[in-house]
Amino acid sequence: MSDIGLPPVSERVRALHARMTLDEKLAQLVGYWVDQGDEVVAPMAGEMVTSTKYEDATAHGIGHLTRVYGTRPVEPVERAAWLWAEQRRLRDETRLGIPAIVHEECLTGLAAWKAATFPTPLGWGASFDPELVEEMGRLIGGSMRQLGIHQGLAPVLDVIRDPRWGRVDECIAEDPYVVGTIGTAYVRGLQDAGIHATLKHFVGYSASQAGRNHAPVHAGPRELADVLLPPFEMAVRDGGVRSVMNSYAEIDGVPVAASEELLTGLLRERWGFDGVVVSDYFSVAFLHTMHAVAADLGEAAALALAAGIDVELPTGDAFTGPLAEAVRDGAVDAALIDRAVLRVLAEKEELGLLDERFDDAPTEIDLDSAAHRALARKLATESIVLLANDGVLPLAPRAGARIAVVGPNADSAEALMGCYSFVNHVLAHHPEVPLGLELPSLAEALRAELPDASIDVVAGCDVSGADDRGIPDAVAAARAADVAIVVVGDRAGLFGRGTVGEGNDVDDLELPGIQRRLVEEVVATGTPTVMVVLSGRPYAIGWALSGADDPAAVLQAFFPGEEGGAALAGIISGREAPSGRLPVSLPRAAGAQPYSYLHPILGGPSEITSADSSPTLPFGHGLTYTSFEHTRLSAPAESATGSDLAVAVEVRNTGPRSGVDVVQLYARDVYASVTRPVAQLVGYARVALEPGEQAVVEFSVPSARLSFTDRRGVRVVEPGDVELWVGASCDQRETEATVRLTGAVHEVTAADGRLVSITVTDAVRA
Repeated sequence: MSDIGLPPVSERVRALHARMTLDEKLAQLVGYWVDQGDEVVAPMAGEMVTSTKYEDATAHGIGHLTRVYGTRPVEPVERAAWLWAEQRRLRDETRLGIPAIVHEECLTGLAAWKAATFPTPLGWGASFDPELVEEMGRLIGGSMRQLGIHQGLAPVLDVIRDPRWGRVDECIAEDPYVVGTIGTAYVRGLQDAGIHATLKHFVGYSASQAGRNHAPVHAGPRELADVLLPPFEMAVRDGGVRSVMNSYAEIDGVPVAASEELLTGLLRERWGFDGVVVSDYFSVAFLHTMHAVAADLGEAAALALAAGIDVELPTGDAFTGPLAEAVRDGAVDAALIDRAVLRVLAEKEELGLLDERFDDAPTEIDLDSAAHRALARKLATESIVLLANDGVLPLAPRAGARIAVVGPNADSAEALMGCYSFVNHVLAHHPEVPLGLELPSLAEALRAELPDASIDVVAGCDVSGADDRGIPDAVAAARAADVAIVVVGDRAGLFGRGTVGEGNDVDDLELPGIQRRLVEEVVATGTPTVMVVLSGRPYAIGWALSGADDPAAVLQAFFPGEEGGAALAGIISGREAPSGRLPVSLPRAAGAQPYSYLHPILGGPSEITSADSSPTLPFGHGLTYTSFEHTRLSAPAESATGSDLAVAVEVRNTGPRSGVDVVQLYARDVYASVTRPVAQLVGYARVALEPGEQAVVEFSVPSARLSFTDRRGVRVVEPGDVELWVGASCDQRETEATVRLTGAVHEVTAADGRLVSITVTDAVRA
């Protein structure tokens, strides 16, 4: 018998496993993409999709059904009826009677026809509101459970390292603590609703060479440990996540899909993860076709299984026939298969699948209820960032005021949606199918918001391309108006079918096409101009923020979803106040990338280089329609290296109207045994205050928030001085304090608890 450790499971699961043949075991380790057909979602995927008929593939049962609702536009009630019948067939007509796990994408809401679409994750980060994101996750999970779905392929916990990467719109922030707190909140919400969340992409995917998709990663062990891994650790230890998906990346020459060190040694043995690891789509086969570390699919399956991947998705290209042959030839230890099968059966037991009868399929389904839309609007509103404003916002148009709404994204519903929204991910292939939900564009929302104004809508140009024939009409409309709102940015899509999204990486960070020219010509009319950027990445728009000849105000909205138009209109009119903050630095230029505010001293500007890497606007920046003052930051003069740190700050609304402040607490380890960032966020809190109102915000910062990986590769908190400050961004020190950490070097272990979490108390009103 092999010495491969088998997971602890119930007697029921162990007895079921004991009855299984090899074919029945392998069937539980793969998915089947029922609706895939000839519709290829990714380059090279077509050659890997199995040609096995569905009836043959499920003869011994099946582990997963892949994207039953999310591959084509299907009527939810009709598809639910089919799914319930199919689950009954698996229960009644296969020897072991084991139903399938159904998984779907759910990054911006359930990716299915007629389902609510929320802001893209970069918008979650801009909101700095984990509680609201948790509530969103709970609503999404409720919709999924209603449809018989069990597992969601979200959230993405990749830390942004380079905005040229096309998948930035799927990410939350460039700060691992923001990614971890907000991503873990989403996990809790989804799993509270009975859906298993899936962390992706573990790990390093976003740190790819030159911001290219599927490119090599050159991160060192300290960057992995201190920047890229903490969000995943939080979601495992603090969030209790039930599934993890591997990254496509190769790190220092080792593909993650074949890394036993990461998928077993770190994830399971050090962090205690006891759920199921699923492969990213086709990543097992990619060990053979893209990484060339396996001579064939059988060897690829062996490498992935030994590393710790339990389930091959979306189909069984490697884990069925090729793996069966390797086992029968003695090339693969059957105990590896037993280990994975036991984990999958335990997951199905946990989900209730082993007892589910599937008697009554739903006959009425509302995937976009009033509750969905109310939360979508609230999160969209909180996510919008006011980058600049000379006083033109909020608008107060008189009756009959003329407003020119121009730009390629002004009257586009798709411009509000991210890459993994159903609208852009699937319906782009089915132009004959209606959207299936109310999705007002910004122009439509402004007409509803400002019914007494005269609104003229002109596109001016396309999102991409060089056709400038529409610019004169846009300029004429702006010149005839009292105010111009020019709406520019991205169109999300996949693999060349957009300007941002999976596979849509770029080598510069200028607005796509001739959009900059459109903005500049509209501004040159002299009409007060509001620039709205609807995008999935931050662009180098310093030219729009640098002087008197620029737009009068600039709003940044990271794909705000189905209620994004209404949310933007509410902020423009002043019905709502902006409270979003930049979750990623606004880049100066593509040549300054990769850049992170978490840089050491040598990563910033200096007199020994003529290149300036500093961003146009820093992480955490965001204006409001009022003003806030931060004072009296207090912290103990000394604190032990292994103790929590109590910090408090006073915040006052010093402006003329109510508003929400995002209180940001930063730290800097002044001297350490390895170089440390010049700024590091260690706490944040949203605080709503009326004019003149004051509150005290108290933070309890675990010592582990100040830890780092030392030269031995051990996470430690070292004695010495730590600077603390609160300000309106990472670059602003409005109120400061210094604490001296005392005692011996503290090695952080699981026994410390809350390794990377933090507690923020409710604000105490003055």
